[in-house]
Amino acid sequence: WLGALRFDNLALRSLPVDASEDGGPRAVPGACFSRVRPSPLQNPRLVAMSLPALALLGLEAPAADREAAEAEAALYFSGNRLLAGSEPAAHCYCGHQFGSFAGQLGDGAAMYLGEVLGPRGERWEIQLKGAGLTPFSRQADGRKVLRSSIREFLCSEAMFHLGIPTTRAGTCVTSDSKVVRDIFYDGNPKSERCTVVLRIASTFIRFGSFEIFKPTDEYTGRKGPSVNRNDIRVQMLDYVISTFYPEIQEAYSDNSIQRNAAFFKEITKRTARLVAEWQCVGFCHGVLNTDNMSIVGLTIDYGPFGFMDRYDPEHICNGSDNTGRYAYNKQPEICKWNLGKLAEALVPELPLEISELILEEEYDAEFEKHYLQKMRKKLGLIQLELEEDSKLVSELLETMHLTGGDFTNTFYLLSSFSIDSDPSKLEDFLEKLTSQCASVEELKVAFKPQMDPRQLSMMLMLAQSNPQLFALIGTKANINKELERIEQFSKLQQLTAADLLSRNKRQWKEWLEKYRVRLQKEIESISDADTWNTDRVKVMNSNNPKYILRNYIAQNAIEAAENGDFSEVRNVLKLLENPFQEAEDFREVQEDAEEEGATATAAACAQETRSRLPYCSKPPLWASELCVT
Repeated sequence: WLGALRFDNLALRSLPVDASEDGGPRAVPGACFSRVRPSPLQNPRLVAMSLPALALLGLEAPAADREAAEAEAALYFSGNRLLAGSEPAAHCYCGHQFGSFAGQLGDGAAMYLGEVLGPRGERWEIQLKGAGLTPFSRQADGRKVLRSSIREFLCSEAMFHLGIPTTRAGTCVTSDSKVVRDIFYDGNPKSERCTVVLRIASTFIRFGSFEIFKPTDEYTGRKGPSVNRNDIRVQMLDYVISTFYPEIQEAYSDNSIQRNAAFFKEITKRTARLVAEWQCVGFCHGVLNTDNMSIVGLTIDYGPFGFMDRYDPEHICNGSDNTGRYAYNKQPEICKWNLGKLAEALVPELPLEISELILEEEYDAEFEKHYLQKMRKKLGLIQLELEEDSKLVSELLETMHLTGGDFTNTFYLLSSFSIDSDPSKLEDFLEKLTSQCASVEELKVAFKPQMDPRQLSMMLMLAQSNPQLFALIGTKANINKELERIEQFSKLQQLTAADLLSRNKRQWKEWLEKYRVRLQKEIESISDADTWNTDRVKVMNSNNPKYILRNYIAQNAIEAAENGDFSEVRNVLKLLENPFQEAEDFREVQEDAEEEGATATAAACAQETRSRLPYCSKPPLWASELCVT
């Protein structure tokens, strides 16, 4: 069934390919791609496949012999056998990582297989992530493991079904080949299964692809591998704009500066809209380096990402992000900073004075416009656009923050808020809403001090006596955060559950009154209140997901898969394909899985992971211990 794939590898025909046969880690000057070969895996087998993603390529798994179809997918999408027409290559790019230029990076574990023409003539690049060594693997082994691959596979598809621009994932294939990983960098390595994800996108070219021309960086001393090769920069711009922005190419075919400016303006606006979408579902990327920013405005490279549970504007999903550079509330400004680096990388083909002006004029305005549009839909404000709406959203988030409200579930509940002022209805609604707020136990876990008191005391003394040394080992913001944690934790020792509930109800009641007043203004402008309410609920329920890929849900699926049971990965995938749909939580998905032939043994194995909750539940207490690096 995979023989139906039609390859047409335009990128390799349009951009320079490294002629060297040396497959080992090395600098790759003067090229955008290097030819590579996937390294075979022992006993590859399919963990899961996304039929909607594979349909983009014109593939439809034969219903008659599912087992044979899965075996074929495992064979080809592990890299053990090459598809006719594919030309494996690794892409060369650089990047600013955590704010510093890192020099050559490139596809250290991913391999371009080629571009497949879809049923309607659209072009899709397909990649194997985790298929072995490339010239860009540096000191690593070019492999990915089951744990990270399941997360990337599920999140790629979850984001698509949430309506957020993203790369897609077609299959996840694991094996009996093993690599050693020190998950938390704490000297406790463990052996894990090599796993490969089939990734699909119009292109995987990123901001960092244009940084290969960067001369020596004044701070890090590193440079790109293709300094002074402006001819390649011109080639790349021609290829990217004519292939992915054809309307811009057509409009400005006789003026390259105007064309490049129009392209930069469009990627600026796309990026601003993308981040606004992330903020509205509580998605944190975790590693917003310039090499993880798509040149066509997609969410790309799912690593230590996380969907926020308890609303915290300073939420950090990446356990390795010690300074909080990529915290939830920093994402909009970081993406703007990254666009600034892309602007620098396009010089001289787009002068900086033009691109900087575009960035200042377009980015913030586009972000704020899109964010507020989306938030109005989430709140069911479908009739009027009022200036005060922005304040209402800010006050909602502030209330959520003060009460430790679950971001996803709070928004989801708001569609059932009754506009009439019946006190008993309000009380019932407040009960539901406050059940989604953090308990005293959850708050104690969240605000538990992280430093040894002696260490904190020493840091405070150091900040006073030797600020230069202090700046090397800590930041004022981190110390202030720790002091705040200690203060909060101390207050929580005296707080009873009843006091917390009463305080939360009071705060929510205050905001709900403002929300009711705003909804009343909607009704004043229409004749049929019932039709308006039906439409309002419909809009809210198609913009506020019931199901997201919470870390604890992914973890349950990972633990089951590590025990040889892939049914939970498949269950979760099915659920995430309908994030807005009211499912009967477990049973509905579980029954479908059983119909597909999930065995009783597999079901028993899945139950051994952790005690189960409905997929829409706020996380259990143990989930706060999960750390993704």
